[in-house]
Amino acid sequence: MSDTRTGQERLREVVIRDEPTGPAAVDRPLGILATALTVLATCVALFLVWQTVSSLLIVFAGVLFAAFLDAAARALAPVLPLNRTLRLTLVLLLLTALTGLGLVWGAGKLPEQTRLLLKVMDTQLDILQKHLLTYGVDLLGPEWGQDLTQWLFSDQGRFFRHAQFVLGGASTVLTGVLVIVFLGILFAFDPTSHRESLVTLVRQSYRARMRAVMDEMGNVLRFWFVGQLIRIILMTLCVWVALYLIGLPGPFVLGLQAGLSNFIPYLGPIVAAIPIALVAMPLGGSLLIWAVVIYTIIQSIEGYVIGPLIQRQAVDIPPAWTLVAIVLLGALFGVMGIALAMPLVAIGRVAIIRFYVEDYLGDDLEQTFDKGQS
Repeated sequence: MSDTRTGQERLREVVIRDEPTGPAAVDRPLGILATALTVLATCVALFLVWQTVSSLLIVFAGVLFAAFLDAAARALAPVLPLNRTLRLTLVLLLLTALTGLGLVWGAGKLPEQTRLLLKVMDTQLDILQKHLLTYGVDLLGPEWGQDLTQWLFSDQGRFFRHAQFVLGGASTVLTGVLVIVFLGILFAFDPTSHRESLVTLVRQSYRARMRAVMDEMGNVLRFWFVGQLIRIILMTLCVWVALYLIGLPGPFVLGLQAGLSNFIPYLGPIVAAIPIALVAMPLGGSLLIWAVVIYTIIQSIEGYVIGPLIQRQAVDIPPAWTLVAIVLLGALFGVMGIALAMPLVAIGRVAIIRFYVEDYLGDDLEQTFDKGQS
C-alpha cells in the first residue's frame, strides 16, 4: 500500500513520537518550576540582605569580637591549665577591669586634652579660612569663625535639634556596641552549636567540607583581629611618646587617634595626620616639620615593615583590591562598611577560593602558583 499521508501528518507523528512520555514528561515542568523558584528565592534573599545590611554588619562585628575572645582564651591555654569556659570567663573579667580602669583614668585626662586640641584646631582652621578668603576661596562656609558654643546656643531651637541629634546618635552607637559585645560573648562560649546550625543547611556529604572552611575563616578572623590590636597598641605608644618628646600638646589623644586610624588601611593614617599638623602649626614651622616627619617615619615603618609581618598569616590580599573594597563598602554601607572591609574581604577570599575555585572549578591553586614561579 502506498503512503497517502500528507507531509503535515508525518511531521506531527514525528513530533509526538519524540516528545517525552510517562515520568519524564512530568519531570520536565517540575524542573522548570524548581529553577524558577530557586531564582525567586535567591532574589528575595538578596533583597532581604540589602534591606538588613546594617544589622548583618553588627552581627558580623559580634562574630569578630567572638574571634578575639577565642584567641585570648587560646593564648592563656599554655599558661593556665583550665577548661575553655573558665579561660573565657577570666578573659572577660580582665577586659572589664581594664575597661573600667581606662574609663576612670580617661575621665580625668581625656576631656581636658580633647578640649585643648579642639580649641587649637578651631583656631588654625579659622586662620586657614582667612588666608583662603584673601584668594577668593570660601572653603568652610560663611558661618565659619563663630565660636562653637555660640553657634550651638545662639538659637534655642537649633540647640535642641543638635541635642536630639547627638543623643540619638549616642544611643544608637551604645545599643550597637552592647549588641556586638553580647553577641560576641554568646558566640565565643558556644561556637560549635552556632557553627552546626549553619552546617546543617548544606547536603550531608558536604558538611565536613563546610566545617573545615568555616574553621579556616575563624582562624583568619582571629589572626586578623589580634594583629590589628597589636598594630593599634604599637602605633598609639610610638606616636604618643614621640609627640610628647617634641613637646606637642595632647600627645596621648593624638597618639590614640593615630593608632585607631590603623583599623582602616591606607585611608586612616592619612586622615590621622591632619589633627597632628593642625596642632603643631601654631608652635612654629620647625615643630610642624618635626611632627609631620616623625609621624610619617613611624607610620611608614608600621605600614611597610611591622604590619605586613603581623598580618602575613591572616590576610594576603593585593593592596589595590583592599583599597577597592574599602571604597566600595564605604560608599554602600557607610562607616561600618569601611571599618569591617578588611575582615569581610579576608573571609570572602577564603570562601571564593575554597568553594568556587577549588570545589566548583576544580583548580589547585598551590600547583598553579608553583607553575607560575617556575
